[in-house]
Amino acid sequence: MNDDTALSSPDPRAALRRKTIVLVGLMGVGKSSVGRRLATALDLPFRDADNEVEAAAGRSIPEIFAEMGEPAFRDGERRVIARLLDEPAHVLATGGGAFVNPETRALIKSKAVAVWLKADLELLARRVGRKDGRPLLKGRDPMDVLREHATLRYPAYREAHVTVETGDTAHGVAVDAVIQALKSHLSPSESEPQESEFE
Repeated sequence: MNDDTALSSPDPRAALRRKTIVLVGLMGVGKSSVGRRLATALDLPFRDADNEVEAAAGRSIPEIFAEMGEPAFRDGERRVIARLLDEPAHVLATGGGAFVNPETRALIKSKAVAVWLKADLELLARRVGRKDGRPLLKGRDPMDVLREHATLRYPAYREAHVTVETGDTAHGVAVDAVIQALKSHLSPSESEPQESEFE
């Protein structure tokens, strides 16, 4: 391939940058960590909905829960995500409950590509049990909370455009799996089915 051909060759990932990519899934699945690396790989900006909610409210999420309650947090989250979806294409990591909101889910499905990061609940319980600061875990067993959330939220998550099953692997492996799943979603006639699995 000569230099002129190289310069004129289309970027194979350009199609993945046309719409915002929204990562959804339970707490601990790696939406923020994977999202940052995915944004770098695709040369897109990264946004974290939880951070944006905290900036808009002028307080931390635990403070929002303690002072205003979960309904107020969810309302603020919905408004923040709606604003972010009007921005140019980026990678957006959302909180675990965001995609469960029917209005937010409809907005994401119409304006973006939703990717459900799915992992074994025992793995997630180990991860979230190592960290403090999650209001929904306060005083509770992480596994009990995750089981409840899986029951309540999986029906909504299944509406995501793409599902990627992640294991206890490096985030780079998950990023590669997401990119392959997105390519399959955007070119279904040329690729394998949309669901991507790896151990």
